[in-house]
Amino acid sequence: MNWVLVPQALITGILSGGIIGLIALGVVLIYKSSEIFNFSQGHMVMVGAFLTWWFAGADENGKELFNMPLGLAVIAALITAFLLGYLIERLALRPMTGQPLLSIVLMTLGLAQLLEGLASIAFGIQPKANFPAPISRTETFQIPFAYAFQETIFLKKLLVVVFAVAVISTIVVVLFFRFTRSGLAMQAASEDHELARSVGINVPRIFGLSWAIAGVIATAGGILLAMLLGASVTISTVVLVIFPAILLGGLESLPGAMIGGIVIGVVQEFVKASTIVEIKNSSSIAPYILLLIVLFIRPEGLFGRKRIERI
Repeated sequence: MNWVLVPQALITGILSGGIIGLIALGVVLIYKSSEIFNFSQGHMVMVGAFLTWWFAGADENGKELFNMPLGLAVIAALITAFLLGYLIERLALRPMTGQPLLSIVLMTLGLAQLLEGLASIAFGIQPKANFPAPISRTETFQIPFAYAFQETIFLKKLLVVVFAVAVISTIVVVLFFRFTRSGLAMQAASEDHELARSVGINVPRIFGLSWAIAGVIATAGGILLAMLLGASVTISTVVLVIFPAILLGGLESLPGAMIGGIVIGVVQEFVKASTIVEIKNSSSIAPYILLLIVLFIRPEGLFGRKRIERI
């Protein structure tokens, strides 16, 4: 381990993990309300990033249909994602009600491929490096720290802003889920669908709302990620990182998704700071190794709930 890089890796990992946690939150939300594991979340992230880029008129070819300021483009993309998420549940998932769980999982996988194909046709496969951002991607904070490399920790200002937005968004979602009428209805539906119906909860409506909110969360994550990396079809591969974060934090824990994301971000940065080349190049598999270790000790994840069922 290159110890002088550890302070920088720790801070960068925490900030990067915030985005992972936010995106993971959408998967947990759907699972808590409908017990469906959404394998298309990464592609919903990609679509959200492209929508924002499109609304912001970043094509710059003189034929833009929209040319909104970034703030309005974000709002338009979030509204579109809300409607898209609801339509996905209404047209693709609701007809699958009562079907085997494997069939529903395969439906989400098929949905992922459909979204990728449509995005490639509509926006092309070339990365969009000109994705708008509120501040420059190169501006940094410099924090003096005696034990860091060059005795300074460098923080990208945009990464700090992105982390702050991700954490605030997570807090808003958690508060919504715990203290609003719709959020409490989602919790009731997640515990027992039939019992929820018996007390007057419109369970299909709750499922649709869950997917709509998950679409908004995915788009928010896609916007934040694209501000750092640009919009591209390959941005959907973030799903390979969010799944370990979800299972690490606990499949039914909203705060656990964010904490799991931060832990994964830190682990990846620590691996990159290694002086051993083989370890340094294995940052993509490090989350899965950590996940296996944690699940071996605590199968329900760090913040998951143990369920005892009579067989």
